[in-house]
Amino acid sequence: MNLPKVITDLINAQNNFDSIAYTNCFSENAEVFDEGKTHNGKSNIQHWIEESNQKYRSVMKPLEYKENGISSVLSAECSGTFDGSPILLNFHFDIVDGQIESLKVTG
Repeated sequence: MNLPKVITDLINAQNNFDSIAYTNCFSENAEVFDEGKTHNGKSNIQHWIEESNQKYRSVMKPLEYKENGISSVLSAECSGTFDGSPILLNFHFDIVDGQIESLKVTG
């Protein structure tokens, strides 16, 4: 599967529970929507992913990737310490200049 570098970096950071490397995939004013909450800016995104890593220990296995301009969707099997693991999640990205501007996680 041919993924943009920033998404490959994000997956590697997630699978290594590296919240700093994960956060560095995002632009300064990026936005993440997950579990009904929006996280704005790199510091809030880092806080969110640190909590998520501690709570769920989630790892991602990419299954499919579709791209349309700056928007793309990655479907991945995610497993961790949460009920129903593993589950299929869709990661909706807007990527500008090699950084993630927005990420929306859906089931």
